[in-house]
Order: sequence, then structure tokens, then C-alpha cells
Amino acid sequence: RLLTSKRAPREEPVEPFLTLLSFCRYYFPCQRWLAVEEDDGQIARELVPVDEAFVKKDSENDGQSPATLGLEQKAKSTTYSVKVKTGDKKNAGTDANVFIILYGNKDDTGIVSLKASKINKNKFERGKVDEFTVESVDIGDLKKIKIGHDNKGNSTGWFLEWVEIDAPSLGQCLKFPCGRWLDKSEDDGATERIIFPAELQTVEYIPFVPYEITVYTSDIFGAGTDADVFIVLYGSDGICTQQKSLCLNKREQRMYFERNSVNQFIVELEDVGDIIEKIRIGHNGGGLNSGWHLDRVTIRRLLPNGK
Repeated sequence: RLLTSKRAPREEPVEPFLTLLSFCRYYFPCQRWLAVEEDDGQIARELVPVDEAFVKKDSENDGQSPATLGLEQKAKSTTYSVKVKTGDKKNAGTDANVFIILYGNKDDTGIVSLKASKINKNKFERGKVDEFTVESVDIGDLKKIKIGHDNKGNSTGWFLEWVEIDAPSLGQCLKFPCGRWLDKSEDDGATERIIFPAELQTVEYIPFVPYEITVYTSDIFGAGTDADVFIVLYGSDGICTQQKSLCLNKREQRMYFERNSVNQFIVELEDVGDIIEKIRIGHNGGGLNSGWHLDRVTIRRLLPNGK
């Protein structure tokens, strides 16, 4: 027999769900371009939260400039260099919009459009190699990729030879061989493929670390430069980094290194150790105003433990 009680249920006070969240505020600064012809060419970015101190006004933040917001984001990201080889076959090139997803053992990058090739104006042409920059939060060790296109345009079919991904923070350069069509009228008709790395073609090296490089241009007439500024770091025992340009493109060269300016960069370079014995900094002498009067440079090695 089912017994029921006439006693009214006890009502517990319930706080609205939104009230519980009202004290949690997350800051996702960007301060970077989302444009094909600017910065690294990406039109979508992953943003990670930063401490509230980074979004305070200069007077409340010990002189921190708002320009450091995007750098704080970049310091928490990993940069991948992605090279894509289009096959040397008839009609191998494509006019479609190509995308890629990188999968790691922790996470994935989500869909990344490959729009701005660093090598060729007309990308994905027959027999050509295109290079792209992909930034993401840490996804862990690379396990596979998905690459494909939207099948839009006059010539959509594409023969993909291989993809090579250099991950400096992991100290790995991985080759993803394909050698197949991504074409609705060729092969199996697929326009996207999942590809795994060829273990025997993986190159390993000492992982890179991010450095925060702050450059101070002097306050004298004609001190600024439009040239391509580069830097090399030297550690103990003869260890040094590659020569690295601080600007990504000519627009940044015109915008940075002005008279009496302070410009800050996050650059992934070979780890030269705890002690930087010297640096080499210079430029290529290009641009309308190449002469440069440099005041000083400060460098901070960024590591997960905060050193």
C-alpha cells in the first residue's frame, strides 16, 4: 500500500545561479589583429584569461602598458609553423578555403583557416610549399591533424602531398604524409582527411622557450627606424639562438621602433640557459629611414615556474 504524507515539503532557500557567478570575472584581452594581411594572418584567436592586474589603468598597474595585454596572452600560447606541400600533378592546386585542426594529447586547436601564406601570394598552387603560423594554447604532444577545404571556388579539387608541423616548444618537427586527392570527383570523394605523423620522419631537438624582449629607442632626432630589426641571444658554453626578426611584417617595421618608444615582444627561441652572456641586435638597413639609435634592451626568460 502506497503511503502519502500531507506534510508540506520543507522549502530550502535557493540562491539564483547567476548570483553565484557574479563574483567571478574573467578577463580575456587580445590587443592583436584578426586580419589576413596583419600580424600572423589569423582571423580567429584562442584567448586565455589573465590576472585582473593586467587590465587596470596604467596609474593603477605600476606602469604596465595596455600593449602588454596581448603579450601576456601570447606568452601563454604555443606557436606552430605549418608547411603544406601541394602535389606536382595536373590540376593539383585549389582555390577553395583550406582549414586545419591540430590534435594533441591534451586538447586540439579547433578549426584554423590557412589564409595567409608566408611564402606565396597565391597559395596552394601546383608543386608549391606554403607556410603558415598557427597559435594555440598548449594542446600537448601532437598526435594527428585534420586538413580539408570547403569545396568553394572555381577550382576546388586539391592534391595534398604532405604537411609538416614544427613545434618549437615541444622540440619536434613532424611530417604528416598524405599523397591523396581532396576532391569530390577524385579518389574516394573526401574533401578532408585525418593524417597521422610518420614516426621515422620526426625530427627532435631541444625545445624552445619564450623570451620577453623589451626594446627602448632613444629620444633624439631621427632615432627611429623602419628597417627589419633582428636579435641573437648568447648563453654560456657557446650556446646561441638563431637570428630572429622581431617584426612579423613590413607594417610592424613601420609601426615599431619609433623615437622615444618602448616595444615589447614575446619570441620563442632556443633555450640558452639561465644566464644570457650577451646579445647581438641589429637591422637589415632597409626601409626609408633605416638608421636607428638604440637606448637599451631588457630580456626576461619566461618559464612555467615563473623564473
